[in-house]
Amino acid sequence: MGNVLANVFGSSPVKPLEQHMDIAFRCAKKLRPFFEAVIAQDYERMAEVRSQIEALENEADNLKKNTRLNMPKSLFMPVPREDLLELLLVQDKIANRTKDVSGIIMGRKMVIPDQIAKKFIDFVNSNVDAAKQARKSVRELDELFTAGFKGAEVDLISELIEELDAIETHTDEQQTKIRSALYDIEKTLDPIDAIFLYEVIQLTGEIADMAERVGRRLELLLS
Repeated sequence: MGNVLANVFGSSPVKPLEQHMDIAFRCAKKLRPFFEAVIAQDYERMAEVRSQIEALENEADNLKKNTRLNMPKSLFMPVPREDLLELLLVQDKIANRTKDVSGIIMGRKMVIPDQIAKKFIDFVNSNVDAAKQARKSVRELDELFTAGFKGAEVDLISELIEELDAIETHTDEQQTKIRSALYDIEKTLDPIDAIFLYEVIQLTGEIADMAERVGRRLELLLS
């Protein structure tokens, strides 16, 4: 793995970050089939997708560790090594939150109430969209590096980050509405179940938050 990364770094120091973000997005994307299975109460399918999420999160974690170990201490590039590592850590939290959410659901065999099921699926989809937009932005890093972090590529990434901000704002609005909808029915639920539903909503929303932070880290690279 080290030799592979060394070869990659030799041609592009940012390529492993793009690869890592791709894995993090693929992990977050698994929440769509996972929650479809949750709502259908298909526990076999839930377990299957959960295993896929765990595998992708582990893959992202291993790449993160190897990237940190193999990234040269001194790079002839217009951005500090530390800024790239900070970006890597934020990306990794997208996969982490995905694993956390699916783990709580599986561990407690949770059920999404019918009254909020549609809102919840829409909310999950928006968070996955945020991760997708973050991936799209990070995919431009290689071209940005080649251009010396200036020129037309900077404008393109700035536009992508603006779109990412809009998606994250939308997920915040959805989160407020779904929490309100849950509040309306929480007295009909087991109190512990209600508490964990609020936590799942919070953790799911953090996927979009982490995606937005990816955008913020990219902005710092451009400044």
